[in-house]
Amino acid sequence: MTDEYMIKQLSIFINNEPGRLAQIAAALKECDINIKAFNIAESSGFGVFRAIVDDPDRAYKELSKKGIIVKETNVIAIPMMDRPGGLLEVSRAIGDAKINIEYGYAYSGNGKASFFFRVDDATAAVGKLLASGIRVLKGNEI
Repeated sequence: MTDEYMIKQLSIFINNEPGRLAQIAAALKECDINIKAFNIAESSGFGVFRAIVDDPDRAYKELSKKGIIVKETNVIAIPMMDRPGGLLEVSRAIGDAKINIEYGYAYSGNGKASFFFRVDDATAAVGKLLASGIRVLKGNEI
């Protein structure tokens, strides 16, 4: 039941140098992959481009074929209000469910907002959120 709530996120590892993000964007464009949301984090000497895309399985396969280091991770998405206090409402609900967020990022546009986040046990987290009456987005709703 909870599998339908798992959102596949791609983590793409790139060197921290000028033009590398454009190369990743070009590779995704060549594969006709649309990016729905993303986050860039840096570490010593490299960056991690985390992305929610419209076809993660195909994106993973095509990027891997191009020699790009990519990993799939399950994240959870909750809709949030696109107004002051929207993040407070969802983060309070997650905290009240006793779920620790490892990292997260949001998308806002076209009149809707979503909060994507990683936890150590996504299946248990989805169960707790649903049991608490919190709406969790399904993969086909992104």
